[in-house]
Amino acid sequence: MSKKKIDTKEKTETKAEKEEKAENAAAEKPGEDEAREFKILAGKLEKEKKELTEKLSEENDRYLRLLAEYDNFKKRTAREKEELYFASKADVVKKLLPVIDNLERAEAFSDGEEFAEGVKMILKQFGETLKSLEIEEIAAQDMPFDPNLHEAVFHDEKEGVPENTVTEVLQKGYKMGDKIIRHAMVKVSN
Repeated sequence: MSKKKIDTKEKTETKAEKEEKAENAAAEKPGEDEAREFKILAGKLEKEKKELTEKLSEENDRYLRLLAEYDNFKKRTAREKEELYFASKADVVKKLLPVIDNLERAEAFSDGEEFAEGVKMILKQFGETLKSLEIEEIAAQDMPFDPNLHEAVFHDEKEGVPENTVTEVLQKGYKMGDKIIRHAMVKVSN
């Protein structure tokens, strides 16, 4: 009998202890759950931070490469622009050199009719050269005055000539396409 009492007592104590432990466990469990959730959240945030740091590093690297490419592009463009300017200038001068050669030849024959014929030939050659460069003379004589094409330096009073008409071209004007190289200097009727 005494043995049964002891076993029951142990079982009773054990039950009491178990209940106490269960209460303690229940009391501690919300704290453990919060801690576990905090650890999970902290892990996710750390992972997200690492991903964002890597992404930022990649974007920064991409930005630096793009900046270097842009700098190289600017330098290359400036160099190409300079080369193109030189090539264009050289092409124009190359086309004008034969005109200079003919002027020098005309200077050697500076007397009379041969000289005049030489100058006419040079003017013809010069006109052909301008035409090959797609440069054309601005029509002005007897045309209505256009401030976009003409520059009036004198006013003229002529009878029978409509007002604002070019009466005399003092210096020819030239254009290339729609771009004016030099305005025609003209006299205009009042």
